[in-house]
Amino acid sequence: MTQSNFPSEQIQIGKHLFKWILLVLPVSIIVGSLVALFLWLMEWAATIRWNNQWIIYFLPFAGIAIYIMYRFFGKNSAAGNNLIMDEIHKPGGGIPFRMAPLVLISTVITHLFGGSAGREGTAVQIGGSIAAFVGKTLKLNNEDTKIILLSGMAAGFGAVFGTPVTGAIFALEVLAIGRIKYNALLPCLAASLLADITCTAFPIHHTHYTIEYSAKETFNSISFIHFDLKLLSIVIGASVLFGLASFLFSKLSHGIKDLSSKLIPSPWLIPVIGAGLVIGISYSLGTFDYLGLGVNTINGDGISIINAFKVDGVDQLSWFWKLILTAITLGMGFKGGEVTPLFFIGATLGNAIAFWTGAPVDLMAGLGFIAVFAGATNTPLACTIMGIELFGAENITYYAVACFTAYYFSGHSGIYSSQRIAISKTHKEQTVEKTLGD
Repeated sequence: MTQSNFPSEQIQIGKHLFKWILLVLPVSIIVGSLVALFLWLMEWAATIRWNNQWIIYFLPFAGIAIYIMYRFFGKNSAAGNNLIMDEIHKPGGGIPFRMAPLVLISTVITHLFGGSAGREGTAVQIGGSIAAFVGKTLKLNNEDTKIILLSGMAAGFGAVFGTPVTGAIFALEVLAIGRIKYNALLPCLAASLLADITCTAFPIHHTHYTIEYSAKETFNSISFIHFDLKLLSIVIGASVLFGLASFLFSKLSHGIKDLSSKLIPSPWLIPVIGAGLVIGISYSLGTFDYLGLGVNTINGDGISIINAFKVDGVDQLSWFWKLILTAITLGMGFKGGEVTPLFFIGATLGNAIAFWTGAPVDLMAGLGFIAVFAGATNTPLACTIMGIELFGAENITYYAVACFTAYYFSGHSGIYSSQRIAISKTHKEQTVEKTLGD
């Protein structure tokens, strides 16, 4: 390493950082405001659906409407998060400004009529679309375009979940397995923080989760070990299952998408059949709790992420049904994110594992919450930080063990087909440089 030329180098660094604060400021304010609007619309859609459950029978028509929107107005927007990631990997294709309004409207439609989907994808696409517009307006070069797109992704993610540090790390970590883009470190953090501040300035709220279990509650006779060895072994075993759940969700989502496009000749018919499956499965289960985000229910009872943190709060197969319904919804033409459903899958699977093993329910639900997400997105560091931001730092050892283990056992799979493999998880190949979709 060459010696730095103090203070000229620090002055240049200061100028560089000041430049990026100015560049991400408009992106963050616009994205934070749009995410606040999006969250309000999502709450409105959920309330309408809860109070008028007959509306879910119009889900097939909602699917046709979404198909028409993207068929005639979408251009290449249908690629979603993968389009943004492709543009960062190799700038030139462009991200249309229309992506933001299209994905916002189509996601609200999906949730209003009962599709089982999330919100992260929408927020990230809003962030990427706005960032691309700002970058094009300012005529940024390719390298700066990559950074501002990453900042837009961070802003969307941090604002929609109220986890600004996680948003920054997620944007840096998600592009390639085994590699983090440190050149965008501060722009992403600034964008995520500013977008979160902007979003929370509006009268919206993020869901708060609580883990009462404390890592100080150990039962070891060895004084210098500050965690429960028996519980740690349960967490390791559970984390393997969390990783396999991530793998199953990723493979099933992509598989349903590929299979439906091959077997169903008319593209507009794909969401119609998907809607029929979602409604039919929900009806056979005797509950519509798996539709929508699944964070909560209209009266607080029933199957939800919040109730997964309680003893007997959910069914033992709740994770499986949410996995199936979300894979069908997103694989057959509806819009939304995968992350909140992954939270649901992980939290309910963790609840089931706690029932089987006698481990603390709230801790296992929290670990599943972040670990299944870590495995499906290949972002173990971001998800460990998310555990701290959502649940507090007391159980950080368990967070890290769960996220890191799930990351490995999800294999080289993931929900983003444009995510690259920079370093193989098995280390047989140190530099692979291919996408998960290859």
